[in-house]
Amino acid sequence: MKFKFIAAAALLFSLNFSRQSQAQTISKEELTFLTSEWKGERFPDGRPKVSDDLIRRAKEIAIEEAWVVLQNEGYNCQFDGNWKMIHQDVTVAGRALTAQFMPSRPDIEKNIKERGAKNGRIGNTNSWPIDQLSKGDVYVADGFGKITQGTLIGDNLGNSIFAKTGNGVVFDASSRDLEGLSKIEGFNAFVRDWDPSYLKDVVLTGLNTPIRIGRAIVLPGDLVLAKREGVIFIPAHLVEKVVITAEFIALRDKFGILMLKEGKYTPGQIDSQWSDKLKEDFLKWLDKNPKEIPMKRSELDEYMKKRTW
Repeated sequence: MKFKFIAAAALLFSLNFSRQSQAQTISKEELTFLTSEWKGERFPDGRPKVSDDLIRRAKEIAIEEAWVVLQNEGYNCQFDGNWKMIHQDVTVAGRALTAQFMPSRPDIEKNIKERGAKNGRIGNTNSWPIDQLSKGDVYVADGFGKITQGTLIGDNLGNSIFAKTGNGVVFDASSRDLEGLSKIEGFNAFVRDWDPSYLKDVVLTGLNTPIRIGRAIVLPGDLVLAKREGVIFIPAHLVEKVVITAEFIALRDKFGILMLKEGKYTPGQIDSQWSDKLKEDFLKWLDKNPKEIPMKRSELDEYMKKRTW
């Protein structure tokens, strides 16, 4: 009984109904607590603000390389696959702004919409998270996998999202207007399916809260990286480590493939612990090919001091 009381009290403390969002959200203080490993800049709402430079660099790394780094750090629930997308060759990378939707019921939807109207909200609740978006954000929504009448956006909202963020969306739900959305140059949507129906019996219940996307957990401010293989959500405090490690692995692999093609080293030498001679040749190759290095050379040198090759 005592445990239930404590749990209920904690829930009431951590969750409140924000005047800004008109949907259940956690406070800035609670979000800062949940993402306390992040020591950098934050948005006014408390979300970690991963740098634009890291977002740009993250677009070039492979999902598999990011996944390995996260696994090594003990983050085992950050990836989910089996998506449909508009373009297979348009990567989505940015900071997560999360939204949670649930099956609607008249009393809840009435109360949420009435309060929203008093605070200037117009339209259905699936458009409300769009008002919170800023450049570099990715609208990530848990739509409980609903397909028919689970279409969170069409081409009108898609254009609004892209205008605000320059980015795409990740929905554990469906979308409509595939033809119209495909005309938004640079935009991509990762969804469970496409459906011509309108959104129905769905209401926004959480904004800027931790959510579940398939088998992954997503916190506001996580770096979203969505490619053909699937979507990975990188905790903000690990983004720099994931990016530079993935960049190094890609650089190492590029050099290794070149050595194999030239017949200078065997596959066994490349795929095992590198010898001092191999490391030396790699460093010489880096000196001769500075344009191949995606990070600052000083960053790479510092990273290699700690690398166990």
